[in-house]
Amino acid sequence: MKKLVRLFVLVALVVVMVAPTVASAQDPVTIRWWHIATAEADAAIFQGIADAYMEAHPNVTIEITILENEAFKTQLTTVMQAGDPPDLFQAWGGGGLWNYANAGMLRDISAELEGEWYDSFASPATVELFGQNGEYYGVPWRWGAVGMFYNKALFEQAGLDPENPPATWSEFIDAVKALKEAGITPIALGGKDRWPGHFWWVYLAIRTGGQDAFLKAYTREGSFADEPFVQAGQLLADLIALEPFPDGFLGMTFGDEGAQMGNGLAAMELMGQWAPGNQETNSESGEGVTENLGWFPFPAVEGGAGDPSDVLGGGDGFAVGVNAPDETIDFLKFLTSLENQSAGLSLFSPPTVVGADASITDPITLQILEARNNAGYFQLYYDQFLPPALAGTVLDAVEQLFAGTMSPEEVAQMIEDSAAVELAQ
Repeated sequence: MKKLVRLFVLVALVVVMVAPTVASAQDPVTIRWWHIATAEADAAIFQGIADAYMEAHPNVTIEITILENEAFKTQLTTVMQAGDPPDLFQAWGGGGLWNYANAGMLRDISAELEGEWYDSFASPATVELFGQNGEYYGVPWRWGAVGMFYNKALFEQAGLDPENPPATWSEFIDAVKALKEAGITPIALGGKDRWPGHFWWVYLAIRTGGQDAFLKAYTREGSFADEPFVQAGQLLADLIALEPFPDGFLGMTFGDEGAQMGNGLAAMELMGQWAPGNQETNSESGEGVTENLGWFPFPAVEGGAGDPSDVLGGGDGFAVGVNAPDETIDFLKFLTSLENQSAGLSLFSPPTVVGADASITDPITLQILEARNNAGYFQLYYDQFLPPALAGTVLDAVEQLFAGTMSPEEVAQMIEDSAAVELAQ
């Protein structure tokens, strides 16, 4: 195994699948599958895949439970504490999943994953987030990268070249200033929800310190108060001082952020691959969600230890409960096959299996896939990767930086104080 280096328009849907091998008569088996695909079309895709598998395996019954995201997380915690996890369930990888593994609630599927199945995934770094110390507990289903969405028309109004967006932090700051001078709000941000803001601090930490700084802080060989994290805070503080965000951004939600971009009221947004959908849903004019929309990677920080290809991002996948029958793993292989990922591509994207992106033509999605697949180091969002209490502290501390009530040093120390407790357990 390789080390860690690393959207609803539905007219008709025909789930095309290669039927799995029909099993001989066996004892009845039930697979309990929990997922969060609450949209009717999304749920239909998963039901179709399950039906196809059950038809080919008459002894297998797949019981599907569909839960809204927050309800899912709450109920999952409850069943984990009771020692009765689902056989197959939605997961995001990283620290949260590893905590369940350390509690003995997950099944190690490394023997089944090694080889052809592992190699079927386009980005090994995303698979690695579902394992630790040579053990693997699940696989990714869809995975993307956070980057900078921008309005090319607004760039042009500000005298910027829309075909050559900023590649470095200095160039990015110059672009922010040019947009301000042109009377254009440079950056859309929904500060009330906190997590969109934390993307900025984390990405800057990735650029200043790279993988090494994070891993040292996470393993307690270093600290979240070390220089790269303080420097990330200072660079963000310098940006905040330019007042690049909409008036009242601290009280705006993620939906408000999308509206700013979708209505052409702001020029840039740092967000994941789901951003265009949010922009379209929350805008009136849709002016920003047209051919004017572009994307570029988070700028490189001059002198930073991070590789410019390093990516912040995430997605979801499926993990296997400790008491899952062997058929669960066979079904998971079927679920993540090229045929099944391709069948649901219009709704579940970006895909993770090699070849599933062959019919994608959207240039932004293709850019995101390129960034994801070529990342030298892939960092899952801190609020997903880190233990819940520490993740909450990161969100709180960075919020204070945006509010101007804490210094970069204080932000880093607040996070470190929490890490000293939460990561020592």
